[in-house]
Amino acid sequence: MICFPNAKINLGLHVINKREDGFHNIETVFYPIPLCDMLEAVPLQVADCSLPYRYRAAGLPVVTQEQDNLVLKAFKLLKRDYNIAPTDIYLFKTIPMGAGLGGGSADAAFTLTLLNNLYLLNIPESQLKIYAEQLGSDCAFFIDNKPSYLYGKGHELEPYAISLKGWYLVLIAPEVHSNTAIAYSQVRRREVFDENLSLKNLLNLPVSQWKETIFNDFEKSVFAVYPQLAEFKNALYNTGATYASMSGSGSTIFGLYAAEPKLPDNLLRMVVYSGYLGI
Repeated sequence: MICFPNAKINLGLHVINKREDGFHNIETVFYPIPLCDMLEAVPLQVADCSLPYRYRAAGLPVVTQEQDNLVLKAFKLLKRDYNIAPTDIYLFKTIPMGAGLGGGSADAAFTLTLLNNLYLLNIPESQLKIYAEQLGSDCAFFIDNKPSYLYGKGHELEPYAISLKGWYLVLIAPEVHSNTAIAYSQVRRREVFDENLSLKNLLNLPVSQWKETIFNDFEKSVFAVYPQLAEFKNALYNTGATYASMSGSGSTIFGLYAAEPKLPDNLLRMVVYSGYLGI
């Protein structure tokens, strides 16, 4: 059985304040995009069924140790509660890692759904979300996989009615890995939540007004360390983007265009996805 875990972009990201538990209160809107990995799971055909799984990966490198691999953590989490047969798992990576696109979280959530369907476990979606939350703050989003408003620590989410259907998306993913912990430590927090300036309200504005109203609070601190990211953002605007931003804590920069742009060769070399959005 095969599925295609997709990436997401952040439509704005506000860092509000630091919590007593050491985390930060944030707000953002996740929007699913059609840049996808490929994930396959089939019953493992081996004589020795004591082997719980066989895992293989190809495509872009997966630079994590086995104990930190979110696909395997998802498999082990379900196997703890369900009688799952030995499974052959194959992942082909297309979504860059550490790029603010949620690729690892998507792979984890889709692993839960894939195993649920493959082995007819009949786990309700509400329970799959609970499992996903144990794997990471972004993971539960990919169970519904619809535009969502996230708040609090980023675990709390609710559906958000927005459509970018017909907009042309360009993703640039430089070979820069922004460190999320450093991004948080250096970000300038808002300290007070202002309902009037909430992304819930601001994203109702036309996309043509987003450049002056929708911001990712991590950009200032991350761009200070990686000024080339600011240059890529400016390059997207210079090629006609209506709105451009960094996704998450970086390092992917995306642009929304009213029509397919003509990009210069130096920018094309950095593009990991371009195409019209369908939702």
